[in-house]
Amino acid sequence: MQGGTLMKWFTTAGLAALMTVSAPALAAADSPERVTRGNLVMENIPEIPSGVRERLRQYQNVRSAGFSDFAPDGGIYITTRFGETNQIHHVAAPMGARRQITFYDERTSGASVRPDGSGQFAFTRDVGGDEFFQGFLHDPATARSVQFTRDRTRNQGFAWSRDGAFIAFASTTWEDPDYAIFMGDPADPSSIREIYKGEGAITPRDISPDGSHMVIGRYISINETRLQLLDIASGEASPINPDVTAAYGAVSFSADGESLFVVSDEDSEFRRILEINLADNSQRVVTEHDWDVQAMDLSPDGALIAYTINAGGISELHIIEAATGAARPAPDMPTGLIGSVSFSADGSKLGFTHVSAGSPGDAWSYELASAELTRWTQSEVGGLDTSRFQAPELVHYESFDGLNVPVFVHRPEGDGPHPVIISIHGGPEAQARPGFNANFQYWIHELGAAVLVPNVRGSSGYGNEYVNLDNVFLREDSVRDIGALIDWAAAQPEFDADRIVVYGGSYGGYMVLASLMHYSDKLAGGINIVGISNFVTFLENTAGYRQDLRRAEYGDERDPEVRAFLESISPANHAHRITAPLFIIQGANDPRVPLSEAEQILAAVREAGGDPWYLVAMDEGHGFARQSNRDFQREAETMFLTEILGLE
Repeated sequence: MQGGTLMKWFTTAGLAALMTVSAPALAAADSPERVTRGNLVMENIPEIPSGVRERLRQYQNVRSAGFSDFAPDGGIYITTRFGETNQIHHVAAPMGARRQITFYDERTSGASVRPDGSGQFAFTRDVGGDEFFQGFLHDPATARSVQFTRDRTRNQGFAWSRDGAFIAFASTTWEDPDYAIFMGDPADPSSIREIYKGEGAITPRDISPDGSHMVIGRYISINETRLQLLDIASGEASPINPDVTAAYGAVSFSADGESLFVVSDEDSEFRRILEINLADNSQRVVTEHDWDVQAMDLSPDGALIAYTINAGGISELHIIEAATGAARPAPDMPTGLIGSVSFSADGSKLGFTHVSAGSPGDAWSYELASAELTRWTQSEVGGLDTSRFQAPELVHYESFDGLNVPVFVHRPEGDGPHPVIISIHGGPEAQARPGFNANFQYWIHELGAAVLVPNVRGSSGYGNEYVNLDNVFLREDSVRDIGALIDWAAAQPEFDADRIVVYGGSYGGYMVLASLMHYSDKLAGGINIVGISNFVTFLENTAGYRQDLRRAEYGDERDPEVRAFLESISPANHAHRITAPLFIIQGANDPRVPLSEAEQILAAVREAGGDPWYLVAMDEGHGFARQSNRDFQREAETMFLTEILGLE
């Protein structure tokens, strides 16, 4: 397919980085041999005993099903995995068989059904984790999928017109920081044309009921999004609420097209639902809570709004009348997470995904008239006894400056003292939430380890003040939160102070490296997955379309003062302080955190006398998506943890 050329470019670049950046490390007399097994490149990783592989197999074969959309025939579309990667499946009836629709080696997104009754649906696919997502239209009548986006582009924000006549999306290239808006009939790729060239990370948010206008959102930072109203015929865009700095989540036109329902934090510490009159930008508050509103969908007739709130990490689903905000009956779901909330085309049902501590994720629907709740899938859990999978306890600990930091505590059976694995989320504005995690369950039940999952300052979900506490020159305050958690854990009699490990990916990988830099004397080791090792080289080498977005969070490395600060806190510049064992894991095609970030921390730690474990997947990007690669990653992680924690 067209992605092959792009994949070759990324793989070649990744291979060059492997050969070039690591040369000093490999030249050392005591450096380990670099071994290649298929698409995996590794150092220091021992042979995996069959017993480890077999015990992990059950946990690794846990599957989930995510709701995508309602199918015109009365069934639903879901995404799930029965091979290497997630693919689109059709389920004709509740608890019925899953019929696979797409059969790619690469991961696919969920199906977005064309709202014209044709049964066609759009989906996206990238190659080797490069995140250059291409749009495809699948026609069930022919069982064929046709690409409608341009080669060598990254595409996002796909939105159908109400009648399904056209689809709109944003597109850019590797080095271009600015996106353009395209639209046309995806069944006729030659009809796709550029209608607007914007600035920054713009994306279609919704299309008016009559198809004449489009709302475009430009994401600047977690605290700021700019909305514009685009006249599709003229190509002219006008700002919405231009004098206000606010963040916007979901956006939907009202049924008459004269106003917008938006999720926003304007004049509020938390995100709520507002209605904005497009004629004069006047507003009314539709609903608000003491927590963030997250997902939102408007019924096709504009009468109802379904939305979720994030109550300290737990999802709550609500249904209200759009005109009055009055509550309507909503399903009472078990404690967990709810996502992909979507009304059916006729507005009679609501579909969504639900995840809990004992369920890895399944598709559900709710009939509004009868209040009937239906479970469509029951995903496999590898034969494991899910009754042992208990929800974690939410506790708070005091950080260095008195800030109370929330942490989810997963405890194994027995009195301990238990080894501890601190799992740090990425983002940095993400939020750790208590859903199903097979990795955690393996650590708890097979390794006997407690798992601590903090939401350090800078995490979303706790208000605007909290999310901004780690910006730019405050970056290491979040690392100090981990230091305080290490001390808190060491003071608990149920935990073993001499066996504490840090684990994290992306920004969480940076946090692992920074924690090892500051607290190696208190840690048994750390596992860094696709982590930033130097903020300056990261900002200079991340994909061009991402640079300004990341500068808004980390600071602009082109400013001398900011550059000096970023260099001063970057782990690659202080590798001599990383004395605890380290495992580095990376995808060669990662467009976010380039392979060079992993190679330079590997070389720096080796030069300082360390001996890290190292694993690169040549066919992966920002994290491992292929099942076989994930299997090996977990096996290698288990060997590393077993060694540094002194487990049998």
